[in-house]
Amino acid sequence: MGSQKQEQHYTKHNVNCHFVLGPIIVGAGPSGLAAAACLQQNGVTSLILERSDCIASLWQQRTYDRLKLHLPKQFCQLPLLNFPENFPKYPSKRQFITYMESYARHFRIEPEFKRAVIKAEFDNANGLWRIQTQGCDYYSRWLIVATGENADPYVPEIQGIERFDGAVLHTSLYRSGSEFSKQRVLVIGCGNSGMEVSLDLCRYNATPHMVVRNSVHILPREMFGVSTFSVAMALLKWLPLRLVDKFLLLVANFTLGYTDGLGLRRPKTGPLELKNATGKTPVLDVGAFSQIKSGKIKVMEGVREITKNGAKFMDGQEKEFDSIILATGYKSNVPSWLKGSDFFTKDGMPKVPFPNGWKGENGLYAVGFTRRGLLGTSSDALNIARDIGDQWRIINGLKSSSASHILQI
Repeated sequence: MGSQKQEQHYTKHNVNCHFVLGPIIVGAGPSGLAAAACLQQNGVTSLILERSDCIASLWQQRTYDRLKLHLPKQFCQLPLLNFPENFPKYPSKRQFITYMESYARHFRIEPEFKRAVIKAEFDNANGLWRIQTQGCDYYSRWLIVATGENADPYVPEIQGIERFDGAVLHTSLYRSGSEFSKQRVLVIGCGNSGMEVSLDLCRYNATPHMVVRNSVHILPREMFGVSTFSVAMALLKWLPLRLVDKFLLLVANFTLGYTDGLGLRRPKTGPLELKNATGKTPVLDVGAFSQIKSGKIKVMEGVREITKNGAKFMDGQEKEFDSIILATGYKSNVPSWLKGSDFFTKDGMPKVPFPNGWKGENGLYAVGFTRRGLLGTSSDALNIARDIGDQWRIINGLKSSSASHILQI
């Protein structure tokens, strides 16, 4: 069983305590599920702790209705179980959730839900990780952090936003443009979410104004009938990254035209090089760009301040809006609960970059922090499972030692 609850229970200072024989995985999103499945394949039991009431909570509870995978399904499936063959090239939100649920059933992964981790810290005296939840502590030799890069919405400080009379919401709360029909909506952020939300608003006769504060790469989702990502991956097998970037931009300029005149300045660094260096993903266009060209999505410079009825912009313009949508992305929450470890930065990302950022000290591991989507998650999960599997086989030969170890807690 991928997340078997093989554990020993006891009470310490009126707190329920569990010694878990296998690793404890924090987070039941794609990263946590992939880690549990790969561990099972290596003969290792595990336990997933999940703060929400379902698997893949980001997808189930914090995404808009029209969301589809931006990459072809073969680049988004988890290890050991592919998407169903009858799924389309770019599965929908509902189809991806269905796949996640079938993945959990297939590997009999049963997370403990509503188990938000308050604190996790390595206990040097016992050589174990102590993971604290409300009213219950867990102990294990291994801790796998699978909360990912997108654990919590990121809401930047914007001057005057508390004065705004209309609705203000993050894209994690946005579901459909039907709620904003005929409204003037300020969308702050121009990544994939900002573009898609603006496109969705257009389809419901809203008037989106999208804030583009910095430079951004926009690429067509497909080139010559093939996904842009597939083209890039194929070319990288034979050509240096910068040459591939030049090719992608040449085709993008040919198919989309030069974007600078529309207020969408391209960075000087190529899209793949920028992604590797900063984690900033290029926008894969699914229709928003044509709406920008037609003027239905209006591109605005950075916001100077929010007013009672709208916003003032860096170029001196001032406009009125009915609602504001923050397409400002997500952030890791690891620093808020993982203590006593310098494996992660203050921003909650591993200090060591991909492909070596999956293993720390004292049995600490990280999965899903590669800035390379589900391909990176799969790589992490396979590496972690092999590494823990080797230790597991050695420890299983020392059961008497393990029993005495429990008594010392």
